[in-house]
Amino acid sequence: MSWDCGLRHMFSAPPSLQPGSMCIVHDKEEVSRLEMVQRLAKDGCRFLQNHSKGLQRTSEPVQSDEAVRVQERGRSVLVLRRMASQPARGGGKREEEEEAVRNRRFTVVSGTPEKILDHLLNDLKLEEDQVATEGKDTDTLLDDFLLTYPVFMSTSDLCQALLGHYCCKRCREKEDAKEALERKQKVAYLVSQWMLLCKDLLREDEHVKVFMKTLYHYMLDDLYEHPALQRDLKELQKLYQLHRRHTVEEYSPQRKSKALSHQLSLKENGVLSRATHRQTKEVPCHVYITMDSYLSMRTHPGAVAQDLLQAVAERMGVSQCELVLVAVTYPGGRLLLQPHDTLFSPSLQPVGRLHVCRKDLGEVLNPFTENSKLQQRTAHMLSLNTWNVAVAFSNIDWSIFDSIHEQELIYFTFRRHSNGNQTVALELLLQRFNEIQLWVMTEVLVCTALCQRVQLIKKFIKIASHCKAQRNLHCFFAIVMGLNTAAVSRLSQTWEKIPGKFKRLFSELESITDPSLNHKAYRDTFKKMKAPKIPFLPLLLKDITFIHEGNRTFHDNLVNFEKLHMIADTVRLIRQCQKDHLANDMSPKTSADVRAYMDNLHIIDNQQTLFELSHRLEPRT
Repeated sequence: MSWDCGLRHMFSAPPSLQPGSMCIVHDKEEVSRLEMVQRLAKDGCRFLQNHSKGLQRTSEPVQSDEAVRVQERGRSVLVLRRMASQPARGGGKREEEEEAVRNRRFTVVSGTPEKILDHLLNDLKLEEDQVATEGKDTDTLLDDFLLTYPVFMSTSDLCQALLGHYCCKRCREKEDAKEALERKQKVAYLVSQWMLLCKDLLREDEHVKVFMKTLYHYMLDDLYEHPALQRDLKELQKLYQLHRRHTVEEYSPQRKSKALSHQLSLKENGVLSRATHRQTKEVPCHVYITMDSYLSMRTHPGAVAQDLLQAVAERMGVSQCELVLVAVTYPGGRLLLQPHDTLFSPSLQPVGRLHVCRKDLGEVLNPFTENSKLQQRTAHMLSLNTWNVAVAFSNIDWSIFDSIHEQELIYFTFRRHSNGNQTVALELLLQRFNEIQLWVMTEVLVCTALCQRVQLIKKFIKIASHCKAQRNLHCFFAIVMGLNTAAVSRLSQTWEKIPGKFKRLFSELESITDPSLNHKAYRDTFKKMKAPKIPFLPLLLKDITFIHEGNRTFHDNLVNFEKLHMIADTVRLIRQCQKDHLANDMSPKTSADVRAYMDNLHIIDNQQTLFELSHRLEPRT
């Protein structure tokens, strides 16, 4: 059991306790409930320290730090380690109080999910005058728990545990009204922080809907006995956008009389969530025009087949009535899409691999590499301003990256919900990385004129440099790696024509992508960049995977919370990179000409085809 509950049980168990009696406290440093101690002291209770190990709690040194093991029924359920504290400076009374508080601080090493949650709630401080370091430590533990709980418990289990703590029938006879209010406020505060952090990922979860509705009813019932819950109830309403009908219509007649006197005005939250924001944005869509090449287009999640087919027809310069749209499913089936069929599922996944075909042929269009408009397209690309192209890429990447939630990296690594939509934005940005890399290769390899190829490579080097200047390292890596692929780097005749100035610039950019010493060059460059910035996400996922693979999630059936703390520290980088993006307005608007080009990229995604094009341009000698 938790320490504070055990202390209450120790002093409340003997009903015949009289003034002058003696009670034993196993560890005097753990007595943090001063008000209870003072009240018992007034009743004549005396406190003695017992140096022997208790049955429910044992202490032992771990790695030179003091560790505390909480045991139930002979097995450990929670392992805590005392946090190191710095000696107080100045020797003042305030400094001594802060040091005393820090000396009582513990960090979670491992434990069962229920006991970790129990410790977290007991450790929460709701007072406004709490010590700054104490509040920071508590907030970090809370953030670690809320970010990583999907690793060791389901959302349904967390909802049930929180409702259990809010009601807590086993404590009702042992706690006074003030303690009951504090317990309920702590649960309400934890739920509000949970909703603020994970609301977008939980919006469609049925367990969360039932939980929030039930908790809301419980809190409304408790307003009569605890009016101070009104502020927490308002916060709950604002976060979950509860409607007025929840306050009266769903209550029994007994509840209505009590609820009417505490009726609160409910207001819809005017701030769009990231999920709603994500649904209003455009998403990339691949429409294959041959078996190995596609148009990368941008469309709205609610687009239908007719809209996409019209955009493709305009881009290809043919009549829409000549084309049909076919979805090829994974098992190999083909589905002819009707004009008003939707293209995306609720999780923004396409209905299948989309192909555009001619009605008369029933097959794909003419091979992309034989398109007579290729030279015109190359000339168009060469006419674009490189800074504007980099801005267009940054704007598109930011529209996706800003929608990524920190927990998406955890879901992506642990794959707890393989059929869910928790990683939509993350997967879109990773797909975007591959797309840009293939686009660079395609543009260079379909250009048959040597002088134009040289100009294209020079432009790509400048675009990569501009992306770095705009702190878009995601696009920067994609372009540099696209130029470094074997199919492009083997074009020796082309690279010989590149001026020395551009070769030196590319060498500097290339050194940042050097993977040696665990990508030290990139990490040093990234640390020097101020937020907002877009990181190289594949490396971030690699770091999380290494933490996951190199550390066990459970030790002796206890959750290894130290591992989860390392993971939470890593994924919080997303939050730091997204900081002040909208306020800073990092990238200006994109010109219409550049945007039209960026929205319709021709891409070959077949490596064999790309190598054939490379050898066709410069045959092997």
